[in-house]
Amino acid sequence: METHQHRYDRYRKTLAGEALPVALVDLDAVDANVDAVLSLVRESPGKTLRIGTKSVRSVDLVRHILHRGGPSFRGLMAYAPAEARYLAAQGFDDILVAYPTAQPADARLLAETNREGKRVSIAVEEPIHLDVLEAAAAPYGVRIPVVVDIDVSLRRLGGRVHLGVRRSPLHEARGVADFAERVASSRHLEFAGLLGYEAHIAGTPDQTPLGPLPPGAKRALKRIACAAVTTLRHEITAEFERRRLPIPLFNGGGTGSAASSLADPSLTEITVGSGFLGSHLFDHYDDFRPEPAAFFALQVTRKPAPGFVTCQGGGLVASGAAGPDRLPIPYLPEGLSLLDLEGAGEVQTPLAVPPHVKLAPGDPVFFRHAKAGELATFFRDYLLVRGDRVEAHALTYRGAGECFH
Repeated sequence: METHQHRYDRYRKTLAGEALPVALVDLDAVDANVDAVLSLVRESPGKTLRIGTKSVRSVDLVRHILHRGGPSFRGLMAYAPAEARYLAAQGFDDILVAYPTAQPADARLLAETNREGKRVSIAVEEPIHLDVLEAAAAPYGVRIPVVVDIDVSLRRLGGRVHLGVRRSPLHEARGVADFAERVASSRHLEFAGLLGYEAHIAGTPDQTPLGPLPPGAKRALKRIACAAVTTLRHEITAEFERRRLPIPLFNGGGTGSAASSLADPSLTEITVGSGFLGSHLFDHYDDFRPEPAAFFALQVTRKPAPGFVTCQGGGLVASGAAGPDRLPIPYLPEGLSLLDLEGAGEVQTPLAVPPHVKLAPGDPVFFRHAKAGELATFFRDYLLVRGDRVEAHALTYRGAGECFH
């Protein structure tokens, strides 16, 4: 196994002559992560994978992952209609937009893309979503595929205790089936399946000391939540069977819940995105730990005191509930740490340096972002690295002039 020092030396050699800051993706690590996900899928026959594109945000990199994954991959999961439209224009098909919209302009993009022969579906959960989509589909003479989104959060005490993200108002089997029948009866919409994403499980690391709960409590809570999700999804599939309403696909899961999601017989596919790039939030999961594959490099510009260096820039903070786990972490050379009083700053990031590490102004320091896809919002391209050479420059969405919200 490659040591941290060897990896640092290799990346440093690879970036010689490159202007910093820069973002890089190690293709060998990406391939290892794709293979690791595929090995999980092989243990669950009948399941397919969907790439969560918001965790990649680079067309070239999505193509690379699809090629490596082969027939186990079914399609893509986008997070906005405009992104789906863009991906369809790049030649991709079978795209599921995982977040609903009530904007007529978004609905028209979906209608146009489906009329052009691409299959782009979208999550729905409210009657207004259906009204907007139907109004857009009718003039184009198409049926827009829609996937009914389910809130699978853990509920206790009649809903007064809610553990999970606030998504769909649909969280009971009968209500989900009623809504799906409303879709199926539409002249302009097609019932394309179900989406039941367990964000409260996928987004909760097992071992990290950061956050409000100790690791033991997190594991216990996740076991309870996982059992509840599996039960709810089973109740939903049973209700659909009772009504003789086929479910073309049932999507769930994420990198942080890949193993348990693949074990759920109700699901036909799972989505993975961050697991291909290995952002640092996924270092602390028990079931699946991806290899770090995406980094950004800053230059050392100052040595303000013995045992410290200062890098230029670095304030690439992740979204979500504010906390130390949202900060980027210095990765190479090994042993560096952020300072509590400054963290990762917009113009400078000071680091504590252990005695065995020698850094001078001009040297690179390699950081890992907390979230995989958000790194791409700060850079125009990724340097795709293989061994000790740059194999290609892959434009990010930003570099391609695209911005999706």
